[in-house]
Amino acid sequence: MHSRKIILFLFIAVLFLLSEPFNVRAAEATINVSNLNVRSGPGTDYESIGKLDSGQTFTVTGQENDWVEINLEDETGWVALEFVTLSEPQSNETEEGEVHSDMDSIIIQHDNTQLREGPSTDYAIVHFAEKDTKLEVISATNNWYEVANDEITGFVKKSLVESKDTKSNSNIWKNKTIVIDAGHGGRDVGAIGASESYEKDIAYLTAHELEKELLALGANVLLTRKEDEFISLASRITYSNILDTDAFLSIHYNSIPEFPNVSGIETFYYTDQGENLAEKVQQGIIEESGERDRGIHEGDLYVIRQNLKPSVLLELGFISNPEKEAQLQTQTYQQQLVHGIMQGLAKYLAE
Repeated sequence: MHSRKIILFLFIAVLFLLSEPFNVRAAEATINVSNLNVRSGPGTDYESIGKLDSGQTFTVTGQENDWVEINLEDETGWVALEFVTLSEPQSNETEEGEVHSDMDSIIIQHDNTQLREGPSTDYAIVHFAEKDTKLEVISATNNWYEVANDEITGFVKKSLVESKDTKSNSNIWKNKTIVIDAGHGGRDVGAIGASESYEKDIAYLTAHELEKELLALGANVLLTRKEDEFISLASRITYSNILDTDAFLSIHYNSIPEFPNVSGIETFYYTDQGENLAEKVQQGIIEESGERDRGIHEGDLYVIRQNLKPSVLLELGFISNPEKEAQLQTQTYQQQLVHGIMQGLAKYLAE
């Protein structure tokens, strides 16, 4: 009889605990890329059940290897861990998805810096801030600051601004010549992606975005090909060798169709001066993108072997990876790659 009472007591206690809400703060996942596939299971072999946009936040309900399960409106789905940021949910004292920033203020470094409604380029532009405008930092989320002064408020990408205590690098780019080589072109399509995209097109997308950013900083920028055309390798390095080139960057993307889950970024060099450039640029890209670091390698590649100027060849990701291929075609991720390249270049040129 005594044992039955104990069992009955434990049964009632369990029911009581189950009926009470647990004071547990589940982890949250913030999406870092646009058009991210949500799958029915933890892997690319499972069907896609929808797509998510950068900046969205969801409660995590499970995790298996490199995949996390998130709570959608009517169901759960799985997303690749490398495309999300996991965090504890914030207290009621801050907006959802925000974290307190250690910075008090920032100074706008360039004219017409875009401020947006939210922490992603998917949000509308609400203001163009002028150079030297001082803005107070309200909060930080992912790679963005929420900023404001008496006249304006909005979100600005961290890589576009520096704190009041940070020395500007604007003079580094003056009188510097950067040659950007968008790999392949014309009849030479390069590697082919999981959805039949061409390496030549994504490489040009990166080269063009990098050109715009460097020109805005005052650098002298030249492209080995300005459109979708075939340019011989000899012509590309001749273009670099006859100019007063400070850095030659050849932009490429990888593909291994037999292993669609392979990912990562690597940089090749041939000379000692190329090795130094490779180290700086690789580090900048990895820090900005958070991508898998496949390191730097000495490579017997024509455009860097025959190049008399500091030169590197960048392999910026695997378009044979379906998730990466989709990510690489978004402006948000392209800007991350470009800002990483620029960080590395700035450190190299400052030496």
